[in-house]
Amino acid sequence: MNLHGSSFIGDRLAPGAGEAFHAVNPQNNTQLPPAFHTATAEEIDRAMKLADEAFMTYRQMSGERRAVFLERIADEIMAMGDTLIARAKAETGLPEGRLTGERGRTINQLKMFAQIAREGSWVDARIDTALPDRQPVGKPDLRRMLVPMGVVIVFGASNFPFAYSVAGGDTASALATGNTVVVKAHERHPGTSEMVAAAILKAAVACQMPPGVFSMVHGNGPPTGLALVRHPLASAVGFTGSRTAGRALFDAAAARAEPIPVFAEMSSLNPIFILPGAMRENGVAIAAGLRDSVTLGAGQFCTKPGLVFGLDGASFDTFKETIVPLLESVAPTTMLHTGIRDAYGRGLSRVSRIAGVHSLAQSSKSADPGQTQGEPVLVCAGAADFQRYPELATEVFGPFSLLIAAKTIAELEDIARGLEGQLTATVHGTEGDLRGAAALIGILERKAGRLIINGFPTGVEVCPSMTHGGPYPATTDSRFTSVGTAAYLRFVRPVSFQNFPAALLPDALKNENPLGLAREVDGKTTREQLI
Repeated sequence: MNLHGSSFIGDRLAPGAGEAFHAVNPQNNTQLPPAFHTATAEEIDRAMKLADEAFMTYRQMSGERRAVFLERIADEIMAMGDTLIARAKAETGLPEGRLTGERGRTINQLKMFAQIAREGSWVDARIDTALPDRQPVGKPDLRRMLVPMGVVIVFGASNFPFAYSVAGGDTASALATGNTVVVKAHERHPGTSEMVAAAILKAAVACQMPPGVFSMVHGNGPPTGLALVRHPLASAVGFTGSRTAGRALFDAAAARAEPIPVFAEMSSLNPIFILPGAMRENGVAIAAGLRDSVTLGAGQFCTKPGLVFGLDGASFDTFKETIVPLLESVAPTTMLHTGIRDAYGRGLSRVSRIAGVHSLAQSSKSADPGQTQGEPVLVCAGAADFQRYPELATEVFGPFSLLIAAKTIAELEDIARGLEGQLTATVHGTEGDLRGAAALIGILERKAGRLIINGFPTGVEVCPSMTHGGPYPATTDSRFTSVGTAAYLRFVRPVSFQNFPAALLPDALKNENPLGLAREVDGKTTREQLI
């Protein structure tokens, strides 16, 4: 398709009057055509008003219609074929295989949420019938269900141009439950974003969706995102990115006259604890797996393990000797853009200046600055220094990890207590190790959204039981997940209907149960009609 470089305001292209910027190919640092134009204040306001108007119609549409819409979006994205993959590769430097796999994940997410919309029980209908003769006070008829919140603002993520961007899980879960969506495209892959947005809007027209059900605006910097979050018609926000940006959006939303929820995934070090038996018996395999997990995708995954803890001694020394040549064999990899590459370099410099930190290994090949590359780096420190310098527990986004040697299990537990919130926490242990690890695992349960035994955190399975979230600063609300079927819970809210006449009740709460939903009626789950 021909790229226009303009925002989509509903189903129309904006004039493109805002400030111009370009995407840059990180593999050769050259500008990519065309010029893209930041949305003006008027365009943002128009997109929000259209979305709010569309919400009143879209929220009333059947689950079947919303499901068909999501499935059509998936079809339209796939119909773009290699052209979409080629543009994403040019804008991100990510390899073709990775992008093809991520597109597949995006398609599967759309279809998964289509099934949620079609089946309909996501509304969690609960009915408590009236007991007017109850003493001393009669009980009213009460019926409760979840309803969509309104206009959801979604921010594209730099490291996932498909799965966490324009048609990613935030957009899919919001649309499935009857919300309308305005996306802020990521400025580092605006062409990819425009192509996916065009697919969504083509599907919207084909499915006769109301204009404004989806919009996408461009913006090169914070002002566009802040304007969207501060707009009085915004109802909720989905964000994946840095702690600085996520916190700015969170603070802006909280400062509104009417605060709105921001579901931001921001920062995680994903600590790994290697217990003594596992270090001794499985150290070689763990070292290889750790190398792969740290360097996968140039370390640009939110679940990359940035901290690795073990007990000092001969097994730990052997582990370090094992992993050094493994890491040295990994060549530097192109990072997403110069901003991330430069931040990675600053992070390495910050850590290397801290007393007690020693370089352990880095790639045997130097990074090519012309290809925006980052070198894999591994450093080590003692537990006392780790606890003395809090900046060692600050995320370095890229192919970097820090090994920490503790003296006792009690010291490992003490370190775990002092960690910030995380997306994941991992424990490697033999059967004997794990029998004595209940205290450590109990501590980590309070710190992370996903606990892993004898594995690695990179690779997030998209399924109903996945939790991709965690205590702050991993996310701004640890009660929710951005991956899996439960992701829709971020963009809905409960409403109770008391003593409503049958004609005014939503279909999900009517005695006849016309939608055939599984409902909780007087404390029992049933799909039967109420007599």
